[in-house]
Amino acid sequence: MLDLLVTHATLPDGRTDMSVAVQAGKIVEVTQGLTAPAAETHDAMGHLLAPPFCDAHFHMDSTLTYGSPRVNESGTLLEGIQLWGELKPTLVQDAIIQRALRYCDMAVAKGLLNIRSHVDTSDPSLLAVEALLEVKKRVAGIVNLELVAFPQDGVLRSKGGVANLEKALDLGVDLVGGIPHFERTMSEGAASVKLLCEIAAERGKRVDMHCDETDDPMSRHIETLAFEAQRLGLQGRVTGSHCTSMHSMDNYYVSKLIPLIAESGVSVIANPLINITLQGRHDTYPKRRGMTRVPELMAGGVTVAFGHDCVMDPWYPLGAGDMLDVAHMGLHVAQMTSVKGIQASFDAVTANPAKVMGLQGYGIAAGCGASFVLLQARDVVEAIRLRAHRLKVWSRGQCLAHSPEVRPSLSKALS
Repeated sequence: MLDLLVTHATLPDGRTDMSVAVQAGKIVEVTQGLTAPAAETHDAMGHLLAPPFCDAHFHMDSTLTYGSPRVNESGTLLEGIQLWGELKPTLVQDAIIQRALRYCDMAVAKGLLNIRSHVDTSDPSLLAVEALLEVKKRVAGIVNLELVAFPQDGVLRSKGGVANLEKALDLGVDLVGGIPHFERTMSEGAASVKLLCEIAAERGKRVDMHCDETDDPMSRHIETLAFEAQRLGLQGRVTGSHCTSMHSMDNYYVSKLIPLIAESGVSVIANPLINITLQGRHDTYPKRRGMTRVPELMAGGVTVAFGHDCVMDPWYPLGAGDMLDVAHMGLHVAQMTSVKGIQASFDAVTANPAKVMGLQGYGIAAGCGASFVLLQARDVVEAIRLRAHRLKVWSRGQCLAHSPEVRPSLSKALS
C-alpha cells in the first residue's frame, strides 16, 4: 500500500490529470490516471501541484525587526545598513531565534521549504550565527535552511572580519559570503572577492556573494567573481547575488560580461522586491528600475533565481514569505510577460534556486523527495497572476499545512 496518492493534478510543465504516488517519503511514480490503494488519497481536482518554493537569498537574522530602533526613512541600502548597525548591539539570541522560527512558520504555510539565509558575521560575538545555527537544527526535516557567512560590514573593512567569518564556518555555517562593493575601495573589493573565494576553495564550500548592489555602473565585482570561480575550479558552486549595477552598465561591456559569467558557471540571484525598492533612490527622472538584466542573463545560459531577500526589516517594510509575490514583481520589472517569460519567472522561484542551492531529489518525478505544494490555480500563469492560495503543503510525504479552497462569491459581496 502507498503512503500517499495525489490524483487529478496539473503539473508545472502543463501535463494534466496526473497522479503522484508516494512511499517512504519519496515519489515512486508519476503517471496519468493511476489508481492504487493508499493510506491517504487526495484528489487535486485539476489544481497545480508544484515542487516547493525555494528562496536562495534571504536575511533571517534581521527579519521581523521593522521599526527597531527606527524606520528607514530614506529607503536606501546605506541607511538600512546603518540601522542594522544600530540594532546589532541590542540583539538578544533568543529573540533572533523566535523571530526566525515565526518566519519559518510563515514560509511553510506559503509552501516555501528551502531557504538560503545570509547571517551577519561582523559582530565578534557571532550572536546571530549561533542563533541561526540553532534555528537550523530546530527546523531540520521541515525547512531546509542553508546559512551563508556574510560579513555585512566588509570582510576587509571591519576589524577581525576574516577571523570572524572563518570562525562562523568552523561553527557549521555552510557557505562563504561577501560584500565587495561595501569595502573601502574598488581594489579592496576585488581583493575581498579573491580572498573569500580562496577560503571557499580551501574548505570545499560554495560561495554566495552580494555583488554590486548599487546603481554605479563601474561596480564590476561580478567580473572578478566569475574570474575567481574559473581560476579556482569553483564552476557551478558560485553565486553572485543582486548584481544591480548591470542595470546601469553600457551594453558593450555587458555583451562581454554575460558570456564570462556563463563560461565560469556562476549563477545570479535577483531580488525583485528589494531591488526595485532600494535602487534608483538617487535618481530624479528618468528613474532606473535597478534590477539586474534577468532575461538577458537567462538567454546567455546563466542560471537566474529570484530571492525574497528581506521581510519587515531595516531594508524593507513589507513581505510575507510568499515567493509568488517575488515572481510577480520579477516578471513585471524584467518585462517578462510572454508565456515563456512567465514560466521562466515561476522557474526562478522553484527549479532555478534549487539548482543554485545544489538540492538533490528536487522536483516532481520518480525518485524525488515527496515535497510539493498544491496551489489553487490551473496553471503556472494563473498561479502567479492570482498569487494562488496554498491548499496543501507536503514535506517528505507528510502534510505540513492545509487550507480550504477559497471561493469568492460576487452575489454575497453585493448582498
